[in-house]
Amino acid sequence: MRQLLEAAGVVTIDADSVGHLVLQSDGPAFADVAARWPHVVRDGEVHRPSLAALVFGDADELAALESMTHPHIFETIKARVEGVAAPVAVEVPLLSHGLGDEWRRIVVDSHDEVRLQRAIERGMSEEDARSRIAAQPSRSEWLAAADLVVPNHTTVEVLEATVCRMLSCPTALSIRR
Repeated sequence: MRQLLEAAGVVTIDADSVGHLVLQSDGPAFADVAARWPHVVRDGEVHRPSLAALVFGDADELAALESMTHPHIFETIKARVEGVAAPVAVEVPLLSHGLGDEWRRIVVDSHDEVRLQRAIERGMSEEDARSRIAAQPSRSEWLAAADLVVPNHTTVEVLEATVCRMLSCPTALSIRR
């Protein structure tokens, strides 16, 4: 959905991309992550698949990683939106975020089976996809936290039409597939 909003001219930020930046060797979270899990550092960089395998199977390890990265991620996002007068959409895969209560939460809803299948289609193993989904809030938790729910149970074309109606688009949106 972020890509569709961006195509319609909305300023967007992907929190996961910011997370990648804070974990780079010159990023503000690198030293803490490298100190706690030195075995996930390869050739001077955090090997993200190794880190993911470690934290998505253990809630305590995930909490430790989040405590190291989230302050930097949300500080970076806040800096990026400061002074932007236009609407901004931040894609955040978390129920609780550090952006403040003034942000409305739009939840793009998919059934768990659909989420699993899409993750596999993007190249993730079924085991990895299941562990990541299990580490995330449940669908009912997401829906309860939503200010607005956008259904995404079928095709990209249906989602495009929904986003276009939300934004009162004069023409159809499209994203690169």
